[in-house]
Amino acid sequence: MGRLIVIEGIDGAGKRTLTDALERALGGRVARLAFPRYGVDVHADLIHDGLHGRLGPFGDEVYGMAMLYALDRRGAAADLRAALDAHDYVLVDRYVASNAAFGAARLHQDARGEFVRWVRDIEVDRFRLPVPHAHLLLRVAPSVAAERSARRALAEADRGRDTWEADDALQARVAAVYDDLAADGWFAPWHVVDGTIAPDADELAKVLAG
Repeated sequence: MGRLIVIEGIDGAGKRTLTDALERALGGRVARLAFPRYGVDVHADLIHDGLHGRLGPFGDEVYGMAMLYALDRRGAAADLRAALDAHDYVLVDRYVASNAAFGAARLHQDARGEFVRWVRDIEVDRFRLPVPHAHLLLRVAPSVAAERSARRALAEADRGRDTWEADDALQARVAAVYDDLAADGWFAPWHVVDGTIAPDADELAKVLAG
């Protein structure tokens, strides 16, 4: 059975860059997955529409959008388990904690509030999603992440910034919820990584293998 490693952080924190570096550093049999699974799962495509204002008032419905994220992961549960059976590590860009952090921040709640408990009840207790072995939280100032996100949108013509990425106040609240989830060790150990410098992927690989 492989180890499920989740990379979390606000939009523009550098999750994809860290995932690339970790895949190289871990060696062996490594699989990777990113949520939402746009173009793969209908719930993920509905999320995309909601984030770009194409679902009307539903896009503003916190619990409704969160359920779409949860259903996308539920649809991937069998593939996740198969990947864990076949690989030493499975690296996941965003997972259950992302749903908890963004939803709580949208409701102006903290990591110990009702919404975070609801996410756990739905995604883990009811949907029985695999529980991570470890989280990596890329911590970066929201202003820095916003600059990166804007540059990425300009560089990738087919990828405009969505309404959550463009909401600087929301991103700051999400960062605060993430910090509290890490401090609480929510679900699994959390390792905080400085997202403003190039990560030492080899050192992180040693920590994750321990």
